[in-house]
Amino acid sequence: MSAQAEQDPTAPDEVARALADALADIAAAGTLGELKAARVAHDGDRAPLALASAHIGALPGAERAEAGRRVGAARARLREALRARQAELEAERDRQVLLTETADVTLPGGRVLPGARHPVTMLADRLSDVFVAMGYEVAEGPEVEAEWYNFDALNIPPDHPAREMQDTLFIAGKNGTSASGIVLRTHTSPVQIRSMLTRPLPLYVVSPGKCFRNEALDATHSPVFHQIEGLAVDEGLTMADLRGAIQAFVEAMFGEGLRTRFRPDYFPFTEPSGDVAMECHVCRGASAEPGGDPCRVCKSQGWIEIAGCGMVNPRVLVACGIDPDRYTGFAFGLGIERGLMIAHGVTDIRDTMEGDVRFSRAFGTEI
Repeated sequence: MSAQAEQDPTAPDEVARALADALADIAAAGTLGELKAARVAHDGDRAPLALASAHIGALPGAERAEAGRRVGAARARLREALRARQAELEAERDRQVLLTETADVTLPGGRVLPGARHPVTMLADRLSDVFVAMGYEVAEGPEVEAEWYNFDALNIPPDHPAREMQDTLFIAGKNGTSASGIVLRTHTSPVQIRSMLTRPLPLYVVSPGKCFRNEALDATHSPVFHQIEGLAVDEGLTMADLRGAIQAFVEAMFGEGLRTRFRPDYFPFTEPSGDVAMECHVCRGASAEPGGDPCRVCKSQGWIEIAGCGMVNPRVLVACGIDPDRYTGFAFGLGIERGLMIAHGVTDIRDTMEGDVRFSRAFGTEI
């Protein structure tokens, strides 16, 4: 055989040797990765059989057909061997997966405990639902509020202690001072002002939301807390209507038959003002009687303070453009965390904000 024939990649010996090498590497491939490397080496663009196929066009016409059949048959056998070995290795991989990833269905399953809505959120919704059932609407407002809405419109004078920095969190002005006129709202009462300015009369709204005050965090105080306030403005409203609304709320939240008690108090935005206490829903006032068993909920006083309330001060109505000679109104407000602590015996307000899902799950789940 001449040197030129030895160099011809389409020669029978060259094709046979290239096919034999390819079949040996394919058979030796023990993993899909090794088979991929063999495929590139023997069936890629620079593989010997691929180069032989490209050389066919350079052969004389008499030899071209025979070389084409020879190289084509070799490449067909190569690809068939690749497909067969691919199927074998994939089947072996699947068998190994079944062996190594077998699940013992007799073992106890890993339980993923469900989360829960936060009890403060659930209570806020329940309180809102009580008043919505009485015909009120839910109103919302911004948590970063202008001083006029938070103080001035509510008849809180400029020298009132609540407007001092030791009580209120101010948004810093351009020079780092508190002269920006913007505060983190200290109560949800600004929502009432916004409602009176934007909604038609008569007006019945309830406004739950987050509030902020400059207080140290301890078992009963928090710089961030939640309130819910109600407001009614209509013709002919009196303290009797206010008491009826409070009584309906107490019975819906804590059960029927509980007495309520009103005592005089002072708030700049209501006149007259009062605080509301309800008969202890646990001992029903028996702990305050001689010889009564102690009650942790009401501290054996028989009564639990739940809210502040009063008739809307005429100055507040005037600030909102409402004629106080024609319309009267009443307002009330209570802390949602305090209501949660009263209803469920929670002794530390910090439990409501630490984010421990075990605390939330204890109250069940609601949609």
